[in-house]
Amino acid sequence: MAKAEDGTNPEGHIWRIAPTRRDMFGFLGWGGVLTSLGIGSLAFVRFMYPRVLFEPASRYGIGKPVEYGVNSVSEKWIKALRFWLVRFDDRFVALSATCTHLGCTPRYLGTEDKFKCPCHGSGFRGYKGSWKALGVNYEGPAPRPLERYLLATDDTGQLVVDLGKAYRIDKGQADETGAFLPYA
Repeated sequence: MAKAEDGTNPEGHIWRIAPTRRDMFGFLGWGGVLTSLGIGSLAFVRFMYPRVLFEPASRYGIGKPVEYGVNSVSEKWIKALRFWLVRFDDRFVALSATCTHLGCTPRYLGTEDKFKCPCHGSGFRGYKGSWKALGVNYEGPAPRPLERYLLATDDTGQLVVDLGKAYRIDKGQADETGAFLPYA
């Protein structure tokens, strides 16, 4: 007697009425293989796109030179850009406000003419000494002086600081072009 092929034959069904344990393991195995292939394909597609870090600009216009008093330390940019602009009689210096010990933000103490780090007590020289000694460490655990940033003027005469280029006094870079900006 021939079995019906119209779908009424229970033995012809894919699960034969109820799936067996072998059928379930087969489905789970193929599901695992297909899931692995899908995850691998997604990983391959992600690999084709570069991981690029888009950083913000490092050059900032900080105003005209006449906005800053002679022989003074401007704290105008401490919160926004984390540097001091120090003006001497004949030059400007952009001094980093990041302690070289552990990265805290020092404070400028005008009465003592020094930059003092509140975290571990590192002290850096103020502007009343030589401009070459500005930011030099002389007390506390800081291993080196504060860095200086590139300082220039643009076409309109505005001061421009570039936080992407730092000069280190301990490496003899205090006299390099850009470590200070001559101004009469």
